[in-house]
Amino acid sequence: MPQQRHWLNQAIQTIEADYNRSADTHLIPVRLDAYPDIDFYLKDESSHPTGSLKHRLARSLFLYALSNGWLKEGSTVIEASSGSTAVSEAYFARLLNLPFIAVMPASTSQEKIAAIEFYGGRCHLVANAGEISIESQRLARETGGHFMDQFTYAERATDWRANNNIAESIFNQMALERFPIPKWIVASCGTGGTSATLGRYVRYRKLASGIACVDPENSVFFSAYQSGQRDLTLTKGSRIEGIGRPKVEPSFIPSVIDTMLQIPDTLSLAAMNWLSQKIGKKVGGSTGCNWIGALQLAQDMQAKGQAGSIVTLLCDSGERYAQTYYSAEWLTQNGFDLSAALAQISSSCEHGSPLPSLSRIP
Repeated sequence: MPQQRHWLNQAIQTIEADYNRSADTHLIPVRLDAYPDIDFYLKDESSHPTGSLKHRLARSLFLYALSNGWLKEGSTVIEASSGSTAVSEAYFARLLNLPFIAVMPASTSQEKIAAIEFYGGRCHLVANAGEISIESQRLARETGGHFMDQFTYAERATDWRANNNIAESIFNQMALERFPIPKWIVASCGTGGTSATLGRYVRYRKLASGIACVDPENSVFFSAYQSGQRDLTLTKGSRIEGIGRPKVEPSFIPSVIDTMLQIPDTLSLAAMNWLSQKIGKKVGGSTGCNWIGALQLAQDMQAKGQAGSIVTLLCDSGERYAQTYYSAEWLTQNGFDLSAALAQISSSCEHGSPLPSLSRIP
């Protein structure tokens, strides 16, 4: 027991030391002349050491597993992931000298697979995205390892009250802006952990910000929010990596979300391209999905004569999608023609033209 506790203490200190070496992520203002009374911001989570929003989640999941006594010296760490969480968990596993296996859909980008392998992780690919959790459980049994299970523990592993979570960081960085309390914070759902943290924090701090969630095609979260049913399932997964799920995950907490929008994938990918040109930095498809939600909310605000700020998340770098979303060949093979959507988004951002009609609740 004393020896195991010694390893545990060192493991937690190692993770905290890594956090202490890291600066906070940037909050990037995006000015749109068509919306003079609305300020847009991107919380740039790609500047984490492992390049995505999931770095925060991975750190929280490791600390949660260690504090619960689930991870021990030499344990094999296993995670079900579409890529970014696995990249970040591989990083922390290497810090602790623990073997890591990522169970991912076979469609995961090669750039993400390479990043996991760079940190010493091993990738176990499955054909059906809906089976990654079942396969992770099987591998955990076979190896005697621990399945981190981000989809179950994301909402409870993160300290939503403070501890520099993403919500606290956003409000601290907004303090000196024209509209310091955002009218809306926009996030997409993968595990549901980020929206749960944001929603709980604004309620706990008695802040007036609304939490808006966007959901891509081939995902059940929007329908679950609309119907209240948690047993919905799909047979195929989202084409926007990192967000959307074929089933309602335990970490999805609808009661802390104020509105949801369903975003067509063509709009998400077109917005990804437009935004990358606007800020001079490539972003991923989930960021494009977020941007459409933020733009729709801005149009609603402007129509009502409201002023304020909107914050959304730059989830990860577009460099991870060079062979998929940024590949003309991949887009053609997957039936995407972005030209009309790009024109619509450009007109909306530059002239305030309405976006195509989106499904929204309420």
